[in-house]
Amino acid sequence: QKNSCVLPEDLKNFYLMTDGFQMTWSVKTDDTPMPLGSMVINSVSKLCRLGGSSMYTLPSAPTLADLEDDTDEEGNGDKPEKPHFDSRSLIFELDPCNGNGKVCLVYKHAEPVVSPDTEIWFLDRALYWHFLTKTFTAYYRLLITHLGLPQWQYAFTSYGVSPQAKQWFNMYKPITINTALLSEEADCFVNKLDPNKVFKSKNKTPVLKKKTLSQPPSSQKSQTNVTSAKTSSLAGNSSRK
Repeated sequence: QKNSCVLPEDLKNFYLMTDGFQMTWSVKTDDTPMPLGSMVINSVSKLCRLGGSSMYTLPSAPTLADLEDDTDEEGNGDKPEKPHFDSRSLIFELDPCNGNGKVCLVYKHAEPVVSPDTEIWFLDRALYWHFLTKTFTAYYRLLITHLGLPQWQYAFTSYGVSPQAKQWFNMYKPITINTALLSEEADCFVNKLDPNKVFKSKNKTPVLKKKTLSQPPSSQKSQTNVTSAKTSSLAGNSSRK
Protein backbone atom coordinates (compact mmCIF):
# COMPACT_ATOMS: atom_id res chain seq x y z
CA GLN A 1 0.00 0.00 0.00
CA LYS A 2 2.81 2.39 0.80
CA ASN A 3 4.38 2.01 -2.65
CA SER A 4 1.09 1.43 -4.54
CA CYS A 5 2.15 -1.94 -5.91
CA VAL A 6 0.99 -5.54 -5.61
CA LEU A 7 3.29 -8.49 -5.02
CA PRO A 8 3.45 -11.06 -7.82
CA GLU A 9 1.29 -14.09 -7.19
CA ASP A 10 4.14 -16.57 -6.66
CA LEU A 11 5.96 -14.30 -4.20
CA LYS A 12 2.69 -13.57 -2.41
CA ASN A 13 2.05 -17.31 -1.98
CA PHE A 14 5.60 -17.71 -0.68
CA TYR A 15 5.08 -15.06 2.01
CA LEU A 16 1.74 -16.62 2.94
CA MET A 17 3.63 -19.81 3.82
CA THR A 18 6.65 -18.25 5.53
CA ASP A 19 7.80 -14.74 6.31
CA GLY A 20 11.17 -14.95 4.61
CA PHE A 21 13.73 -17.71 4.33
CA GLN A 22 17.31 -18.17 5.52
CA MET A 23 19.46 -21.27 5.32
CA THR A 24 23.21 -21.55 5.84
CA TRP A 25 25.54 -24.53 5.66
CA SER A 26 29.19 -25.08 6.52
CA VAL A 27 32.15 -27.25 5.59
CA LYS A 28 34.81 -28.69 7.87
CA THR A 29 38.41 -27.66 7.35
CA ASP A 30 40.88 -29.07 9.85
CA ASP A 31 37.96 -30.17 12.04
CA THR A 32 36.75 -26.55 12.19
CA PRO A 33 33.36 -25.68 10.63
CA MET A 34 33.54 -22.80 8.15
CA PRO A 35 30.32 -21.10 6.93
CA LEU A 36 30.04 -21.41 3.17
CA GLY A 37 26.56 -21.50 1.61
CA SER A 38 23.85 -18.94 2.36
CA MET A 39 20.33 -18.81 0.93
CA VAL A 40 18.26 -15.78 1.95
CA ILE A 41 14.88 -14.33 1.04
CA ASN A 42 14.16 -11.19 3.04
CA SER A 43 11.04 -11.05 5.19
CA VAL A 44 8.24 -8.66 4.27
CA SER A 45 9.46 -6.12 6.82
CA LYS A 46 12.92 -6.15 5.19
CA LEU A 47 11.71 -5.62 1.62
CA CYS A 48 13.42 -2.24 1.51
CA ARG A 49 13.02 -0.02 -1.49
CA LEU A 50 16.23 1.01 -3.23
CA GLY A 51 16.94 4.36 -4.83
CA GLY A 52 14.49 6.44 -2.87
CA SER A 53 16.80 7.74 -0.15
CA SER A 54 20.30 9.13 0.01
CA MET A 55 23.23 6.80 0.52
CA TYR A 56 24.80 9.18 3.05
CA THR A 57 23.55 11.32 5.91
CA LEU A 58 25.28 14.43 4.63
CA PRO A 59 23.14 17.23 3.18
CA SER A 60 22.82 17.19 -0.61
CA ALA A 61 24.40 13.73 -0.70
CA PRO A 62 23.94 11.81 -3.97
CA THR A 63 21.29 9.14 -4.28
CA LEU A 64 21.46 5.95 -6.31
CA ALA A 65 19.53 7.72 -9.05
CA ASP A 66 22.29 10.36 -9.22
CA LEU A 67 24.94 7.65 -9.52
CA GLU A 68 23.11 5.74 -12.23
CA ASP A 69 25.02 5.25 -15.47
CA ASP A 70 22.74 6.49 -18.25
CA THR A 71 25.27 5.56 -20.91
CA ASP A 72 24.49 1.87 -20.45
CA GLU A 73 22.82 0.30 -23.45
CA GLU A 74 19.06 -0.05 -23.13
CA GLY A 75 17.52 -3.30 -24.25
CA ASN A 76 19.62 -3.87 -27.35
CA GLY A 77 19.02 -7.15 -29.11
CA ASP A 78 17.97 -9.88 -26.70
CA LYS A 79 19.03 -7.92 -23.63
CA PRO A 80 16.09 -6.74 -21.52
CA GLU A 81 15.79 -3.11 -20.54
CA LYS A 82 17.62 -2.49 -17.28
CA PRO A 83 15.90 -1.02 -14.21
CA HIS A 84 16.24 2.59 -13.12
CA PHE A 85 16.77 4.03 -9.65
CA ASP A 86 14.48 6.98 -10.30
CA SER A 87 10.68 7.05 -10.37
CA ARG A 88 10.52 4.98 -13.56
CA SER A 89 11.07 1.76 -11.59
CA LEU A 90 10.30 0.34 -8.18
CA ILE A 91 13.11 -1.80 -6.75
CA PHE A 92 12.96 -3.92 -3.60
CA GLU A 93 15.81 -5.88 -2.02
CA LEU A 94 15.24 -9.65 -1.78
CA ASP A 95 18.74 -10.78 -0.79
CA PRO A 96 21.71 -8.69 0.44
CA CYS A 97 24.10 -11.40 -0.86
CA ASN A 98 26.48 -10.99 2.13
CA GLY A 99 27.65 -7.64 0.79
CA ASN A 100 28.56 -8.97 -2.67
CA GLY A 101 25.62 -7.21 -4.32
CA LYS A 102 21.83 -7.28 -4.11
CA VAL A 103 19.14 -9.47 -5.61
CA CYS A 104 16.14 -7.25 -6.31
CA LEU A 105 12.48 -7.52 -7.17
CA VAL A 106 11.95 -4.94 -9.91
CA TYR A 107 8.81 -3.23 -11.18
CA LYS A 108 10.28 -1.71 -14.31
CA HIS A 109 7.25 0.33 -15.36
CA ALA A 110 6.07 2.51 -12.48
CA GLU A 111 4.77 5.49 -14.43
CA PRO A 112 2.03 6.59 -14.62
CA VAL A 113 0.70 3.43 -12.90
CA VAL A 114 2.78 0.62 -11.44
CA SER A 115 2.69 -2.38 -13.76
CA PRO A 116 2.11 -5.76 -12.08
CA ASP A 117 4.87 -7.32 -14.21
CA THR A 118 8.00 -7.97 -12.19
CA GLU A 119 11.48 -9.39 -12.81
CA ILE A 120 14.40 -10.50 -10.66
CA TRP A 121 17.67 -8.64 -11.23
CA PHE A 122 21.11 -8.70 -9.64
CA LEU A 123 22.81 -5.41 -8.75
CA ASP A 124 26.57 -5.81 -8.36
CA ARG A 125 28.83 -3.66 -6.21
CA ALA A 126 29.64 -1.41 -9.16
CA LEU A 127 25.90 -0.62 -9.52
CA TYR A 128 25.57 -2.54 -12.79
CA TRP A 129 22.38 -4.52 -13.42
CA HIS A 130 22.30 -8.16 -14.50
CA PHE A 131 19.10 -9.95 -15.42
CA LEU A 132 18.37 -13.20 -13.55
CA THR A 133 14.80 -14.44 -14.09
CA LYS A 134 11.33 -13.26 -15.04
CA THR A 135 9.59 -14.80 -12.03
CA PHE A 136 10.30 -15.32 -8.37
CA THR A 137 9.67 -19.08 -8.72
CA ALA A 138 12.42 -19.37 -11.33
CA TYR A 139 14.81 -17.40 -9.12
CA TYR A 140 14.00 -19.59 -6.11
CA ARG A 141 14.91 -22.66 -8.16
CA LEU A 142 18.20 -21.03 -9.16
CA LEU A 143 18.94 -20.25 -5.52
CA ILE A 144 18.38 -23.86 -4.45
CA THR A 145 20.20 -25.29 -7.48
CA HIS A 146 23.33 -23.22 -6.79
CA LEU A 147 23.27 -24.25 -3.09
CA GLY A 148 23.73 -20.63 -2.03
CA LEU A 149 27.43 -20.80 -2.88
CA PRO A 150 29.38 -17.54 -2.44
CA GLN A 151 28.92 -15.09 -5.34
CA TRP A 152 26.81 -17.54 -7.34
CA GLN A 153 24.87 -14.61 -8.84
CA TYR A 154 28.05 -13.51 -10.64
CA ALA A 155 27.78 -16.62 -12.81
CA PHE A 156 25.08 -14.66 -14.67
CA THR A 157 27.32 -11.67 -15.33
CA SER A 158 29.75 -11.08 -18.16
CA TYR A 159 32.79 -11.29 -15.84
CA GLY A 160 31.77 -14.40 -13.90
CA VAL A 161 32.64 -15.52 -10.38
CA SER A 162 35.93 -14.85 -8.62
CA PRO A 163 38.73 -17.46 -8.68
CA GLN A 164 38.11 -18.34 -5.04
CA ALA A 165 34.38 -18.85 -5.62
CA LYS A 166 35.18 -20.90 -8.73
CA GLN A 167 37.08 -23.38 -6.55
CA TRP A 168 33.96 -23.95 -4.46
CA PHE A 169 31.93 -24.34 -7.65
CA ASN A 170 34.35 -26.93 -8.98
CA MET A 171 33.96 -28.87 -5.74
CA TYR A 172 30.19 -28.71 -5.25
CA LYS A 173 28.72 -27.66 -8.63
CA PRO A 174 31.16 -28.72 -11.36
CA ILE A 175 28.55 -28.94 -14.13
CA THR A 176 27.25 -25.44 -13.39
CA ILE A 177 30.63 -23.74 -13.62
CA ASN A 178 31.68 -25.77 -16.70
CA THR A 179 28.62 -25.11 -18.86
CA ALA A 180 30.77 -24.24 -21.89
CA LEU A 181 32.57 -27.57 -21.63
CA LEU A 182 29.24 -29.32 -21.25
CA SER A 183 27.90 -27.74 -24.45
CA GLU A 184 31.03 -28.66 -26.40
CA GLU A 185 31.40 -32.20 -25.14
CA ALA A 186 27.96 -33.50 -24.34
CA ASP A 187 29.24 -36.88 -23.15
CA CYS A 188 31.75 -35.41 -20.71
CA PHE A 189 29.46 -35.55 -17.67
CA VAL A 190 27.26 -38.44 -18.83
CA ASN A 191 27.56 -41.79 -17.11
CA LYS A 192 27.90 -44.43 -19.79
CA LEU A 193 26.01 -47.49 -18.63
CA ASP A 194 26.20 -50.75 -20.53
CA PRO A 195 23.29 -52.92 -19.37
CA ASN A 196 24.83 -55.97 -21.01
CA LYS A 197 27.81 -55.74 -18.69
CA VAL A 198 25.88 -54.75 -15.60
CA PHE A 199 23.25 -57.46 -15.84
CA LYS A 200 25.48 -60.11 -17.37
CA SER A 201 25.03 -63.49 -15.69
CA LYS A 202 28.22 -64.91 -14.34
CA ASN A 203 28.76 -68.66 -14.67
CA LYS A 204 29.86 -69.71 -11.26
CA THR A 205 31.68 -73.02 -10.93
CA PRO A 206 29.81 -75.21 -8.48
CA VAL A 207 31.65 -75.90 -5.27
CA LEU A 208 31.65 -79.58 -4.38
CA LYS A 209 31.12 -80.19 -0.74
CA LYS A 210 32.84 -83.18 0.79
CA LYS A 211 30.33 -85.42 2.40
CA THR A 212 31.48 -87.54 5.31
CA LEU A 213 30.28 -91.12 5.00
CA SER A 214 28.28 -91.89 8.07
CA GLN A 215 26.98 -95.36 8.72
CA PRO A 216 23.39 -95.78 9.70
CA PRO A 217 22.67 -96.79 13.29
CA SER A 218 21.35 -100.24 12.24
CA SER A 219 24.63 -101.12 10.51
CA GLN A 220 26.57 -99.96 13.54
CA LYS A 221 24.43 -102.24 15.74
CA SER A 222 24.95 -105.20 13.42
CA GLN A 223 28.69 -104.64 13.43
CA THR A 224 28.61 -104.55 17.24
CA ASN A 225 26.67 -107.80 17.34
CA VAL A 226 29.09 -109.47 14.92
CA THR A 227 32.06 -108.32 16.96
CA SER A 228 30.54 -109.58 20.21
CA ALA A 229 29.68 -112.92 18.57
CA LYS A 230 33.26 -113.30 17.34
CA THR A 231 34.70 -112.55 20.75
CA SER A 232 32.34 -115.02 22.43
CA SER A 233 33.20 -117.78 19.94
CA LEU A 234 36.88 -117.15 20.45
CA ALA A 235 36.40 -117.39 24.19
CA GLY A 236 34.53 -120.73 23.81
CA ASN A 237 37.27 -122.20 21.65
CA SER A 238 39.93 -121.23 24.10
CA SER A 239 38.01 -122.83 26.96
CA ARG A 240 37.61 -126.08 25.01
CA LYS A 241 41.32 -126.27 24.46
